[in-house]
Amino acid sequence: MSSSIKLKKTLEERLSGTDREFAYDREDETLRITDKKTGKGVSLSLGGLSARWSKEKDALLDKLVYYVEEGLKAAHQQADNNPLSTIFPVIRSASFPLETPEGELLFYQEHTAETRIYYALDLGKTYKLLTKDKMTELKVDESQVLDAARFNVKRLATEYKEDQVAGNTFYFLNHNDGYDASRILNANFLEDMKKKIIGEMAVAVPHQDVLIIGDIRNKQGYDILAQMAMQFFMNGRVPVTALPFLYENKELEPIFILAKNKPVEDETTD
Repeated sequence: MSSSIKLKKTLEERLSGTDREFAYDREDETLRITDKKTGKGVSLSLGGLSARWSKEKDALLDKLVYYVEEGLKAAHQQADNNPLSTIFPVIRSASFPLETPEGELLFYQEHTAETRIYYALDLGKTYKLLTKDKMTELKVDESQVLDAARFNVKRLATEYKEDQVAGNTFYFLNHNDGYDASRILNANFLEDMKKKIIGEMAVAVPHQDVLIIGDIRNKQGYDILAQMAMQFFMNGRVPVTALPFLYENKELEPIFILAKNKPVEDETTD
């Protein structure tokens, strides 16, 4: 193992965190550490640093860690001064209130017959739904909020777990950051997943902290997805909808409407 790779692994251990991503360019021997929340990062050229590391040992490591931490902190401070960088969309049920308990109007957009898109100001460990009064206070208009939310949701991590049931494949996104269901609004991610799908692509957002994507390859797959969605819906902290959707031509349609009259001969079986 080269000294650059050893330094890379050591730095990744020292700087690890769920809110960070690491990218290594082998050709340039460059390690980039990116903050997922701000989308900004710090790059280190390990080629020259690895030679110094053999001499300076932990003293150099401490300096590098400090340099990266301060760089990422500065990026957060810049983001704090720009409220648009901390605005994210959140999915709620169509029956969710349109105003706060204090009577302030919430800013929202219609999504499907079952769901609605609200917008939140991320505060770190929590977030607060955006009201029209707050938008006036922040001096941002509706188009700015919509553009910022569309951009910011694409910065969220999209790692998933995979499970196969009765010949169907299901993918689960569960980052517990408050925006798992919001990832259904990441059009690029959905299109990338569509390329993996062999059967029909279905999605479900039973509660705030999960997004389920199904590769439905036989009739039983619809029943399984419906059961999964209902179970998650019943157990979710912030329920959204137990109704799954079929994803076709970049649009969402309720599965129970489309599947009800689906000819048996159109179904594939294992």
